[in-house]
Amino acid sequence: MQRVLSTYLFVNRKLTADLVKEAAGAGVSAIELFCSRGHFDYRSGEMARELGSWLAGNNLTLHSIHAPTMRDFHTSRESGAPLSISDPERLRRQEAVDEIKRALDLVDQVPFQYCVQHVARLRDVADERRWDATFSSLEHLSLFARHRGVTMALENTPGEMGTPENLKHFLNRTRLSSVRLCFDTGHAHLEGDVMPGLETARDLVATTHIHDNRGERDDHLLPYEGTIDWDAVLPALPKGTPIVLELKEPQVAAGSSDVQAFAETLKGARVVFDKFEQALAKG
Repeated sequence: MQRVLSTYLFVNRKLTADLVKEAAGAGVSAIELFCSRGHFDYRSGEMARELGSWLAGNNLTLHSIHAPTMRDFHTSRESGAPLSISDPERLRRQEAVDEIKRALDLVDQVPFQYCVQHVARLRDVADERRWDATFSSLEHLSLFARHRGVTMALENTPGEMGTPENLKHFLNRTRLSSVRLCFDTGHAHLEGDVMPGLETARDLVATTHIHDNRGERDDHLLPYEGTIDWDAVLPALPKGTPIVLELKEPQVAAGSSDVQAFAETLKGARVVFDKFEQALAKG
């Protein structure tokens, strides 16, 4: 089982050598980089070289990147304008495509296999204009990525456009054969049940986002802290699918520190990976 940790856990902080070292302490072999310039300036060649050094120093690889969702005007904080590849307005859509290409350029210095991509935002309506815009964007991005050895993987997200059913129908209809899916368990659970979405998407799933919730909010909890039936979900995942934990920054309890809170979350992540591996071994 491939163990991967998303740096979404640290997205409100600058990614540093120390944070990468902490991630390695969770017993992972790779990370997924969340592309927010306030978190990591993926446009910087110097930062890319540093990331490569941090990973090598901890025996880690870069499994994937999460495409930017915001155009950051200040690298010191998350800010700016939303980026959407389904925006019907051509100039805004092109801005999104250009920014995602800058993130994909990171592969020239730090190899990775997948670029996880949102199709739309929560309130976007699944009309033909938006699907046509999505096709126009992905036709270009998938070719750009493929020439660099990267696979675009569409993530199921809350909202009408991002359901597993709609994403699969879109890929089948457009015949974007090089584009795959990133199955997000927490987002599927918010739609009512993980299993129908997983069964629908299963043949296109290349990677995952694994996290839990109680069916009400996108909490990004550790598995077994919410209400997902992991005994059903785990064996239903395609064999050999990478397990990418995508967790939110922990709440700091009174009398505690953020260092302790992150340490506890990473300790919990290691326990979850072990538990998953044991469950999958039993078949």
